[in-house]
Amino acid sequence: MDDSSTGSSTTRRRMRSGGVALGGMGLLAAALVACGSSSEPDKRCADRATLEKLNTKECKSGGRGAYYYGGSVSNNRVKGGSFDKSAVTRGGIGGHSSSSGG
Repeated sequence: MDDSSTGSSTTRRRMRSGGVALGGMGLLAAALVACGSSSEPDKRCADRATLEKLNTKECKSGGRGAYYYGGSVSNNRVKGGSFDKSAVTRGGIGGHSSSSGG
């Protein structure tokens, strides 16, 4: 009888740890979906005149930069996005960013 009771407690212990692992993976997946499906476009700080990418602090508290939405950075210059947030949309996971110049 001792052998059978030991076997069932081991089985229970394995099931609990498996449930914790699966639960953790579910939470991780939900967090990734929530982040990836945001309707907010990517933003970066840039100089309006030169389109040079700047540190974020240049867009805060009266700096010389403004937020540039969407697009990409090439040779330390932003392109393919807009300074007008409403002109840029973003899809969810696997979505495609579209933009208009500005």
